[in-house]
Amino acid sequence: MSLIYSLMEKDVFPDWLIRFRIRQLLRLRLKQEDKGSLEKNQEQLIQYVNSLKKSPVAVHTKAANEQHYEVPAEFFKLVMGKHMKYSSGYWSSPNVDFNESERAMLELTCKRAQLENGMSVLDLGCGWGSLSLYIAENYPKCKVTGVSNSKSQKKFIDSEAKKRGLKNLNILTMDMNVFKTNLKFDRIISVEMLEHMKNYELLFERLAGFLKPKGLFFVHIFTHKKFAYPFEVVDDTDWMAKYFFTGGQMPSHDLFLYFQKDFLIQDQWVVNGKNYALTSEAWLSNMYKNKVEILNILGDTYGKDQAVKWFVYWKTFFMACAELWKYKNGEEWIVSHYLFRKNKA
Repeated sequence: MSLIYSLMEKDVFPDWLIRFRIRQLLRLRLKQEDKGSLEKNQEQLIQYVNSLKKSPVAVHTKAANEQHYEVPAEFFKLVMGKHMKYSSGYWSSPNVDFNESERAMLELTCKRAQLENGMSVLDLGCGWGSLSLYIAENYPKCKVTGVSNSKSQKKFIDSEAKKRGLKNLNILTMDMNVFKTNLKFDRIISVEMLEHMKNYELLFERLAGFLKPKGLFFVHIFTHKKFAYPFEVVDDTDWMAKYFFTGGQMPSHDLFLYFQKDFLIQDQWVVNGKNYALTSEAWLSNMYKNKVEILNILGDTYGKDQAVKWFVYWKTFFMACAELWKYKNGEEWIVSHYLFRKNKA
């Protein structure tokens, strides 16, 4: 197997063959996760929930940060749309403009979070600032605090806020294991950060303390429709866990139902996986369109002799995301939205 991956790193294999292998691995994953009956699958889920409750809030945060978030902003500028949204967009049709798909999901997020102008907002895992900047610009009376684990992301967002003349945005660089604040917020919003967390019970207890009594907590997270599992490096086929999601997990759509000590679910939605598949394909398309510039950036980041290897890793990562979320017409792996309120009990 190591020979195959050595050849892959040299960009030997055509994309159609890589995608074929990805689909094989997805079928294998489903076969591995299915324990054969509803009864056994439920037992497995409860065991997983109990293991999360015994875990730290997050693990390997430094590795996850290096794998995604300390790659230069220039790379992501060439890959993502104008809103720099490193998460699923919302595509009303496959013909929607990429930038519009980013904006549409930002708008939907604010709508489902029941955001109103004048509120105080905590954006957890703010990434490259797509949501923080969108709220600061479109809800000018809101006060937005964004939290990221990446210094380069803070630098980028601060620069964008200055360019746009935004005074209602404050970005903090913090590890979620230790993040605390004395501020109280009307809304907490988390977009594709909780996949990197483990102990939701401890995390939610802390977050509930950051909310005002009538505050709400909105979550956007990718999930599987019924299986929850960690990204672990078991063998060579687990290269995505090794290089892109160390310490992360694939939650199930119902996972948060088991973490309602401090929050109660008020509403819940499903976004078909094809939305994320189209987003991933757009990232991949931009990679190819800007290949020369991206190879230079990756060479500067990882070393000139590693540029092709990392170009292959990133393109394969985007292909893996696309194949995962388009699997079974987007009805297998999905995007889940939740709205929580505080448990007053």
